[in-house]
Amino acid sequence: MKNSNNKNIINLAGMIDHSLLKPDATTKEIIHLCREAKKYKFATVFVNPCYVKRCVQELHGRIKVGTTVGFPLGATTTAVKKFETEQSLQAGAQEIDMVINIGMLKSGNIKYVENDIRSVVSTAHKYNAIVKVIIETALLNKNEKIIACQIAKRAGADFVKTSTGFSKSGATTSDVALMRKIVGPDVGIKASGGIRTKKDAIALIKSGATRIGTSSGVKIVEKRIKNKSSRKSK
Repeated sequence: MKNSNNKNIINLAGMIDHSLLKPDATTKEIIHLCREAKKYKFATVFVNPCYVKRCVQELHGRIKVGTTVGFPLGATTTAVKKFETEQSLQAGAQEIDMVINIGMLKSGNIKYVENDIRSVVSTAHKYNAIVKVIIETALLNKNEKIIACQIAKRAGADFVKTSTGFSKSGATTSDVALMRKIVGPDVGIKASGGIRTKKDAIALIKSGATRIGTSSGVKIVEKRIKNKSSRKSK
């Protein structure tokens, strides 16, 4: 896995979910996000559900559109998460990042959490959409992180994801390495939260991440482009 990820670093932009999830994001900012995504060829744009349709219109299938479900707390009911997923997919979303019910996990209600994830996964897979399950590592102890990853894999999730970026802290290399150990090579891992530099992104990829969620994608990629151009001119 690590050797494969080292090769993928060459296409760093293609591993980035270019995200704008702040509550005061404007339509103008969303349009700008889409233009940046097209320019740098990011994997997706990630926006709140109300902007999915606009992003689909802006991107014309050139870049995938992703959105969030149960975000950022994960505490909405399963029925609401399923409905939110269906609405977003009908609007054109191709990737769904859902937040687990963290309180239920910490209460030991594994059956609830698994059913919560499975409901979103089964809905999304009918549309051939990808589901990433946000476990919010900052709020979990090691054993809870392991259990969350096991549940997500068992429920058919395509990815497990570290963080919403709205909690106490974000992605760490140790959490990503642990998640990779638990889910194995066939489930993707998205590192998200606090990733602002190329150094951050590469460290997380080397630890096992296959996707990076960040609002700093342009900064990360532009620095890489400038570095490559500098080397060629020497």
